[in-house]
Amino acid sequence: MGFGGPLTITTPTDTQIVIVRQFDAPRHLVFACYTQAPLIKRWLNGAEGWIMTVCEFEAKVGGKYRYEWKAPSGYVMGMGGVIREIEPVERVVSAELFDDDWTGGETVSTLRFDEEQQRTTLTNTINYSSKEARDGALKTPMADGMEFGYKKLDQVLAELAGAAP
Repeated sequence: MGFGGPLTITTPTDTQIVIVRQFDAPRHLVFACYTQAPLIKRWLNGAEGWIMTVCEFEAKVGGKYRYEWKAPSGYVMGMGGVIREIEPVERVVSAELFDDDWTGGETVSTLRFDEEQQRTTLTNTINYSSKEARDGALKTPMADGMEFGYKKLDQVLAELAGAAP
């Protein structure tokens, strides 16, 4: 098994960001890593030196999720939301809001998992409340942070695939 990446980012509308990343793993494993708290905690654990202190995910329509990370400085960043739609191994639609909201309110994220020859393309379409909110997100180190996490996800997926019979 190799590794995926890097991610690409496009802005198809004034309020959207679309992030696409490939993973060298079947989609049921990528989907599991997005919807099972013990697996989420293994890869979505923040930037270098940060630790994930809270990781909760209810994989059902109306289910809630909550993540918190603690920086080496002691700063705690938290976010959470509600699962609006979930189609196992294919799609998850969720609303999300950061505790220290810098995105102009709730965003809606649609994750789509497409598989071809045991390789998964993850497409994350994020809808912001305004162009200003979207542009503000683009000015952050969001892409670097996401790729940092995805490299960890590559490793988790490799371990999971190696554990399969």
